[in-house]
Amino acid sequence: MGIAILITFILGYVAIALEHPLKVDKAASALLTGVICWTIYIMSQADPHPVVEQLMEHLGEISGILFFLLGAMTVVELVDAHDGFQVISDWIRTKKKITLLFTISLITFFLSAILDNLTTTIVMVTLIRKLITEREDKLFFSGIIVIAANSGGAWSPIGDVTTTMLWIGNQITTVRIMTKLFVPSMISLLVPLAFVALKMKGQVQAPEKDQTKTSTTPFERNLVFVMGIGALIFVPIFKTITHLPPFMGILFGLGVMWVLTEFIHKGKHDEDKHPLTVVHAIRKIDTPSILFFLGILISISALESTGQLKGIANWLTHTVANDTVVVMAIGLLSAVVDNVPLVAAAQGMYTLTQFPTDDYFWEFLAYAAGTGGSILIIGSAAGVAAMGMEKIEFFWYMKRISWLALLGYFAGALSYILETQLLG
Repeated sequence: MGIAILITFILGYVAIALEHPLKVDKAASALLTGVICWTIYIMSQADPHPVVEQLMEHLGEISGILFFLLGAMTVVELVDAHDGFQVISDWIRTKKKITLLFTISLITFFLSAILDNLTTTIVMVTLIRKLITEREDKLFFSGIIVIAANSGGAWSPIGDVTTTMLWIGNQITTVRIMTKLFVPSMISLLVPLAFVALKMKGQVQAPEKDQTKTSTTPFERNLVFVMGIGALIFVPIFKTITHLPPFMGILFGLGVMWVLTEFIHKGKHDEDKHPLTVVHAIRKIDTPSILFFLGILISISALESTGQLKGIANWLTHTVANDTVVVMAIGLLSAVVDNVPLVAAAQGMYTLTQFPTDDYFWEFLAYAAGTGGSILIIGSAAGVAAMGMEKIEFFWYMKRISWLALLGYFAGALSYILETQLLG
């Protein structure tokens, strides 16, 4: 049963990677993979009820992620409909490619630590559409944004789901993780940028402003922009105060923005008001990307429920005696499967007695699991979001971005190891 599920997952993964040659949308492949994995699992059991219970338990977590994604994408679309990102695009005046790339990357890096890597990717990919016309340039910038978002999320307790898990589990503390991982995380971004800087030349071509687009007043534009960014930033604050999951915070922010936009546009004619409403923003969301996310998460949950991921973690522990190598391997593995169940497996295997709070193992795990997902486009939530938004091909990313992410991953890991040995 386990082998059959693993083979199904691998075949589904290949189908996603070969989306364009096969001419089958990756969302379809992901959904079929997820459903088939769980079908194999339940058909192999004498009693189906425990399997259904496991599926429903996973569905609760998956739904939280999908509703968060739905809410965040709607907020961003609403800000975009009001030309809110003009506030940032007007500030970024450079047309030189490498200068713009460094600017976008650093903004993404620090914004990801405040929001999270998924939300930041959605915001920044939307922003570069305002700054760049050429598709190849947009794809490359989107790929670097994925690296920057994952690097920025790794050193903050609220920047990445896995770092948050370790924080909640008391494996790491806020000040310690930020001070210890800031430099390695920054290096994991700067090393790829340094290699790009050696070859990247020329200027980007900015898109012409759409004169037919519904215009908004400066007051409306600035208000919706501030409220939109405020709604995104409020999510971790809401979670800390209420202990409710993040999707509740983003839905609360969306509800506030919905009321706000209905109020400020109440005096307009329907044809002028409709493009500026939440209803219109929801219709513009890329639904296939959300379904792709669903399929990927369901597939990985099947691997987790059948013990495949924990089995891999156990094998690594008993085969490799070196903790550094184990963590590095987990980071590389997170490029293939989601880092959340991998970190959850590590939390279940290792106790705070073995590795106390703020131990080298937990800090290094936070770095590796957070940045390792950048190596492949479907290795992180940020990558999956960018893939859906800009229709990035799996092999295009592997050819242009993966080697940069891999260099950054190893450079940041080496800096953390050296930092620990020299400074303790």
